[in-house]
Amino acid sequence: MASAAVAPHLSVTGLQIESVEFPASVKPPATSKTFFLGGSGVRGLEIQGKFVKFTAIGVYLENDALQHLSDKWKCKSAGDLTESDEFYRDIVAGPFEKFTRVTMILPLTGAQYSEKVTENCVAYWKSVGTYTDAEAKAVEKFIEVFKEETFPPGASILFTQLPKGSLAVSFSKDSTIPETEKIVIENKQLSEAVLESIIGKHGVSPQAKQSLAARIALLLNAEEETKGKEEAVASKTVANGTVAEPIST
Repeated sequence: MASAAVAPHLSVTGLQIESVEFPASVKPPATSKTFFLGGSGVRGLEIQGKFVKFTAIGVYLENDALQHLSDKWKCKSAGDLTESDEFYRDIVAGPFEKFTRVTMILPLTGAQYSEKVTENCVAYWKSVGTYTDAEAKAVEKFIEVFKEETFPPGASILFTQLPKGSLAVSFSKDSTIPETEKIVIENKQLSEAVLESIIGKHGVSPQAKQSLAARIALLLNAEEETKGKEEAVASKTVANGTVAEPIST
């Protein structure tokens, strides 16, 4: 699979989950930015002793995400990140854009999907006392946009988490990403809840969480190593009064 540059000297590769390919980078609807693939995995359930896979999920982050995550999470192992609820919360609520692609392995109706997502969200918001009229209206819009949709295998639901808490929702019948969104819902809690439901403390895709932790740890550690090399070369240059050669990795 092709790779995509995330930062100078750093790149990521695409991933394949079942028959679903997640490219290394995408340009989602409702934003002009390019996002890199943070991680991917399946969502499934144990049914009568068999693990049934329903969807393949890819989580993308805008390139600036590494800068925001670096100070707190650099030099941590993939295992450290996987075990940290706070790490995933920093991704969900971080001041950078996120894009999530949910691709069907088994068919699903829009009503089935939206009702399950919003049911869990509303139950949580009520339990912590943050469910207001604003959330109720956002949930209504969310359910309405899904109402007439059906998603056969290979079709995708696309979410773009925008600055200031907006959630752009799009649909695709294949692996392509549409240029425009279906709707933008202005509600921070709902925007965060969609990604939280996937990679949060009780996220529905442990595989996506592990993939995200492993890849982000690799990128942050590689970035830190590159910075160390550059600083060493700069120090040597100053000491010797010479011009440094570019670093290649």
